[in-house]
Formats: sequence, structure tokens, C-alpha cells
Amino acid sequence: MDPTANPFPPGDPDRHAIWTMLVTRDIDAFLAADWSMVEDDFERPGFIGIHAHNSENPDTWRVAFPTLEAYRDEWLRQAAATAAVRYAEPLREALFRATNLRDIDVAGDAAVAHKKFDGAIARADGGHDTLNWQTLYFCGRRGGRWKLTGFVGY
Repeated sequence: MDPTANPFPPGDPDRHAIWTMLVTRDIDAFLAADWSMVEDDFERPGFIGIHAHNSENPDTWRVAFPTLEAYRDEWLRQAAATAAVRYAEPLREALFRATNLRDIDVAGDAAVAHKKFDGAIARADGGHDTLNWQTLYFCGRRGGRWKLTGFVGY
């Protein structure tokens, strides 16, 4: 199966749109380090990002992104850091290969998307970057369009 192909058919418009937003658009914007490509995917008022600190214990989770601007700044920092690394394989394809978004729970105008990262990307220096975490994205339908309202991840 082509990892860049949306697994949700157009006949499932909610999941199809959420997958496109959280996988294709997110990867392409991240690789371009271009926040403007995804900024309209977020609901600014009330946005919150919880950093799980690679822990399954919710007692260790903290509000790391109390505003969308705080998340944007970290996202751009990570995009720039990634752009500075030389990879031994095409990075876009490797990110798609390591990304799994098969579970999207939709209830009316709310949804939770379970995005998992599981894989390794070969670097040109002989090492590799390991991707091994999960993020729960909270989405809301706003004006007929899905928007990200928050997440628990990392």
C-alpha cells in the first residue's frame, strides 16, 4: 500500500479531510518549514497542547502550549532543526512510512484522531532518527471545515 495515499475514501468525507489535514498537509508544511500552509487548520481561541513527555502516566503530562502561538513557535523550531539534518533517504517518504493515522473517532462536530509515529529515518552520517510516539488530536468542525482544537502528544 502507498503510505502517501489517504486510507479514507472521499465517501467518508470527515475522516478523509482529517487525515489529509493531519498527515499530508502537516508533513508538507513541516518539510517546507512553512506555518502558513497549516495555520488555517487550527482553531485559535481555546487551543491547548499537552506535552506527555513520552509517558503513559497522565500525572506527568503538562500544558506546554497554552496558546497556538506557543505551539507554532515550537513547530517552527522543530521544522528548522529537521531541515538542518542531512538524511540518507527521501525524508517525505520516510515520514509517511512512519506515520499511522487509521483511528479517527467522529461524533457529530467533534473528532479525536489517533496519530502514531513508529519508524526510523536514516541519516547521512550513518545514524538514524527514531520516531516512536503517539498524539491524540482533538478536532472540531467549524464553518463546515475540520480544525484542530488541541492535542495530547509527544
